[in-house]
Amino acid sequence: MHTREEKLAAFGRLLDVQHRLRKECPWDRKQTFESLRPNTIEEVFELADALMKHDLHDVMKELGDVMEHVVFYSILGSEEKEFDIADVCNQEARKLMFRHPFIDWTGWPDDPKADLQETPDDAAGVEVTWEQIKQKEKDGNRTVLSGVPDSLPSLIKAYRIQDKARNVGFDWEKKEDVWDKVREELAELEAELKKEDKENSTRELGDFIFSVINAARLYHLNPDNALEHTNQKFIRRFNYVEEKSKEMGKALKDMTLGDMDELWNEAKNLEKK
Repeated sequence: MHTREEKLAAFGRLLDVQHRLRKECPWDRKQTFESLRPNTIEEVFELADALMKHDLHDVMKELGDVMEHVVFYSILGSEEKEFDIADVCNQEARKLMFRHPFIDWTGWPDDPKADLQETPDDAAGVEVTWEQIKQKEKDGNRTVLSGVPDSLPSLIKAYRIQDKARNVGFDWEKKEDVWDKVREELAELEAELKKEDKENSTRELGDFIFSVINAARLYHLNPDNALEHTNQKFIRRFNYVEEKSKEMGKALKDMTLGDMDELWNEAKNLEKK
C-alpha cells in the first residue's frame, strides 16, 4: 500500500489532470452542473454494481470515476467563486469531527464542540448520536427525514426513512410485532385486488412493500441487496432457459410453460452443485 505522501501526490495528480481537461478538452469545457448530473448518477450505479459483485478491481476503477466527478464539480464551483475542492474536503472533515464529539479532536484545526459528549458503545449508539447531532448543525438537516434525498430509488428511500425514524425512537418495540402489520397490509392489498380497483390496489401495494422493507430492516437484512441477488439469480436461470431453447432449435415463444419450467429447474439444480 502507498504512503500518505504518495496518496496526497496521487490526488494532486488527479486535480492537475482534471484542471487541464477543463481547459483543453472540448467535451470537458462545455460541461455544467446540470449536464454532468446524469453521468454522475450512472457512475454511482456502476460503482454499486461492482460492490454487489465484490469485484475489487472494478470497485477501485469505479471509485476513481466517482472521485473524478467530485473533482470536476469542485472545479465548476471554483469557476463560480463559490467553493473548491479544499472547501469540499474541509467541510466534510469538520462535519465528521462535529458528529463524533466522543473522539478527542484537541489540536485539530476548527476543533468542533458539541453538547452531546457521551461515548456510544456500539454501532447502533453511534447512529443515534449521529442523527441527534445532525439536528444541531448550523446548515444540517432541519427535520429528521429531510436528509433523505428525494431522488433516491424508492426501495432504498423507504429503508432510509424507516432507519432515520428508528434513530429517534420511532420503531417497533419488538421486531416480531412487524409481521402482524405485514399480514394486515397483504390482506388489504388482496381485498383491493379482488375489487379490481387499480388506484387503491397501487396504494395498498406500496403499503405492503413498505411493511416488508420494515421487516427486513428489523431483522438486519438489506432489502435492496436481497432484491438485487434475486434479480441476478433470475437473470442466470432465465439465460440458461434461453440458451437451452436455442440448442433445441426452438424459440422461447414456441415453448410451453412446462418446457420452460423443466429447463428452469435444471438451472436451479446446477446452482446447487
